[in-house]
Amino acid sequence: MPFWLSVILALAAIVYFSFFWESVALFFLSDLLYGTSEARFLNIFFISTIISILFLTIIELLKKKIRISKE
Repeated sequence: MPFWLSVILALAAIVYFSFFWESVALFFLSDLLYGTSEARFLNIFFISTIISILFLTIIELLKKKIRISKE
Protein backbone atom coordinates (compact mmCIF):
# COMPACT_ATOMS: atom_id res chain seq x y z
CA MET A 1 0.00 0.00 0.00
CA PRO A 2 1.17 3.56 -0.55
CA PHE A 3 2.07 5.40 2.64
CA TRP A 4 -0.67 8.01 2.23
CA LEU A 5 -3.32 5.28 2.00
CA SER A 6 -1.94 3.62 5.14
CA VAL A 7 -2.11 6.95 6.96
CA ILE A 8 -5.74 7.53 5.95
CA LEU A 9 -6.81 4.03 6.97
CA ALA A 10 -4.91 4.17 10.27
CA LEU A 11 -6.37 7.55 11.21
CA ALA A 12 -9.88 6.39 10.33
CA ALA A 13 -9.36 3.25 12.43
CA ILE A 14 -8.13 5.34 15.38
CA VAL A 15 -11.34 7.35 15.23
CA TYR A 16 -13.61 4.31 14.78
CA PHE A 17 -12.07 1.76 17.19
CA SER A 18 -11.11 2.33 20.81
CA PHE A 19 -7.37 2.31 21.53
CA PHE A 20 -6.26 1.16 18.08
CA TRP A 21 -2.61 0.51 19.00
CA GLU A 22 -2.09 -1.34 15.73
CA SER A 23 -1.76 2.01 13.99
CA VAL A 24 1.17 2.90 16.23
CA ALA A 25 2.76 -0.44 15.33
CA LEU A 26 2.15 0.27 11.63
CA PHE A 27 3.89 3.64 11.83
CA PHE A 28 6.71 2.19 13.94
CA LEU A 29 7.38 -0.48 11.32
CA SER A 30 7.15 2.14 8.61
CA ASP A 31 9.74 4.25 10.42
CA LEU A 32 12.00 1.26 10.89
CA LEU A 33 11.83 0.34 7.22
CA TYR A 34 11.72 3.71 5.47
CA GLY A 35 12.38 6.40 8.06
CA THR A 36 15.28 8.80 7.98
CA SER A 37 16.26 11.44 10.48
CA GLU A 38 15.04 14.91 9.61
CA ALA A 39 17.12 17.97 10.36
CA ARG A 40 14.01 20.12 10.72
CA PHE A 41 12.68 17.78 13.44
CA LEU A 42 15.88 17.83 15.52
CA ASN A 43 17.19 14.65 13.80
CA ILE A 44 14.49 12.50 15.36
CA PHE A 45 14.11 9.19 13.55
CA PHE A 46 10.59 8.12 14.60
CA ILE A 47 8.53 11.13 13.53
CA SER A 48 5.42 9.30 12.28
CA THR A 49 5.42 7.03 15.34
CA ILE A 50 5.46 10.01 17.69
CA ILE A 51 2.74 11.76 15.70
CA SER A 52 0.55 8.63 15.73
CA ILE A 53 0.92 8.24 19.51
CA LEU A 54 -0.02 11.90 20.00
CA PHE A 55 -2.98 11.58 17.62
CA LEU A 56 -4.17 8.38 19.35
CA THR A 57 -3.97 10.06 22.76
CA ILE A 58 -5.77 13.21 21.64
CA ILE A 59 -8.54 11.32 19.86
CA GLU A 60 -9.11 9.00 22.84
CA LEU A 61 -9.35 12.00 25.18
CA LEU A 62 -11.81 13.69 22.82
CA LYS A 63 -13.88 10.49 22.60
CA LYS A 64 -14.31 10.53 26.39
CA LYS A 65 -15.39 14.19 26.32
CA ILE A 66 -17.83 13.76 23.42
CA ARG A 67 -19.29 10.41 24.51
CA ILE A 68 -23.09 10.52 24.45
CA SER A 69 -24.66 8.73 27.38
CA LYS A 70 -27.14 6.02 26.46
CA GLU A 71 -30.19 6.09 28.70
